[in-house]
Amino acid sequence: MVEAVLHTQDPHVDGPSVARDAGAARAAVTMCFTVTAADQDRALQPLADQLVLLDSGLDSLCFAIIVAQLEDELGVDPFSELDEAFFPVTFGEFVQIYEAAVQRAAG
Repeated sequence: MVEAVLHTQDPHVDGPSVARDAGAARAAVTMCFTVTAADQDRALQPLADQLVLLDSGLDSLCFAIIVAQLEDELGVDPFSELDEAFFPVTFGEFVQIYEAAVQRAAG
């Protein structure tokens, strides 16, 4: 299993913390997609904002793993905060959801 961690935590605080900015959120999402694809032996398409998630090469298990990893890494679960059930269609929308959640959590 490939182990990759994007360090967004304050070294003086135990447990996950919120990433410092939207760029860190994008980096964490990109890393989770890449690592999960490798771990699950999936052929990941090049990540671009316009990439349709259904065409990414990942399956529903991969997306569940990614969401769980991002909650651990970033300290946010944007899908639990949504009033209506919504899943992004493109990679760019997926990233935007996490960027917005990180910004809200940072206050």
